[in-house]
Amino acid sequence: MTNAIRFHKTGGPEVLSWEQVEVGKPGPGEARIRHTAVGLNFIDIYNRSGLYPVQLPSGLGSEGAGVIEEVGEGVTDLKVGDRVAYGSSPLGAYSEARLMPAALLLKLPDEIDDKTAAAMMLKGLTAQYLIRQTYRVKAGETILLHAAAGGVGLILSQWAKHLGVTVIGTVSSDDKAQLAREHGCAHTIVYSREDFVARVNEITDSKKVPVVYDSVGKDTFLKSLDCLAPLGYAVLFGQSSGAVDPLNLGLLAQKGSLFVTRPTLFTYAAKRESLVAMAKELFDVVKSGAVKIEVNQTYPLKEAARAHADLAARKTTGSTVLLV
Repeated sequence: MTNAIRFHKTGGPEVLSWEQVEVGKPGPGEARIRHTAVGLNFIDIYNRSGLYPVQLPSGLGSEGAGVIEEVGEGVTDLKVGDRVAYGSSPLGAYSEARLMPAALLLKLPDEIDDKTAAAMMLKGLTAQYLIRQTYRVKAGETILLHAAAGGVGLILSQWAKHLGVTVIGTVSSDDKAQLAREHGCAHTIVYSREDFVARVNEITDSKKVPVVYDSVGKDTFLKSLDCLAPLGYAVLFGQSSGAVDPLNLGLLAQKGSLFVTRPTLFTYAAKRESLVAMAKELFDVVKSGAVKIEVNQTYPLKEAARAHADLAARKTTGSTVLLV
């Protein structure tokens, strides 16, 4: 027996409970991993609250790092003792140990420790597909990024700056503005007191931007469209303020033949070869020092409810890791 965070009904952080679970032996194509660190992400709140429905009772979490304890039949590229991490998995990362499809596990380079890996996989792979695939940013461009002081934001800003891109980041406070500037944002906008559409026009001399990366959703999305140059991309990859209202597609014509997409990591990393290639690119920029992973908060795994409350209340910056 081992321990895991589970929930039997949807709701607030209080629905999370610390329970004994049985893991069992890995089947064909599986590996048993003993976690050392688990990543905390906003999608965990969506799952727990019922915004993204899951079959109950359920585990939680889709990102972690640890050590292989046992492999099942047919697993040839992993062995007992390998350090591995993952950033897109079936729910259940909030656990001391679990079974995982081996195809989702990535061997960690020696230069990247477990806590860093748990903090960077989902957010780093998300940043990779956003700026290297969904809209491939180019040197000399200026882009708009909401929630620039969040986990994805801090990684994406550094990576984009490394690629020669000017990042305008929106944040909720002066402290977060300072953090965003320290991690690659050339310009910051405190949206609680500044009109970000007006500021983007001012910064770009009314040229606007070719892409907006928006994980906030309801509170920002329509204004995000007003920041886009003709043929620009609105990339909605989260909804921390709530779901976006149904969109009149005629607005896209009126505002400049715009594109809107709602991508997910699951889609981009669905094929093993795609996942491996994405991870290699992420590992390379982290090992080079171009992207620094900031683990600004840690909590014991069994205190996941407290971590959820702090994340929802915007008390966290950068990445948060649950330690096993």
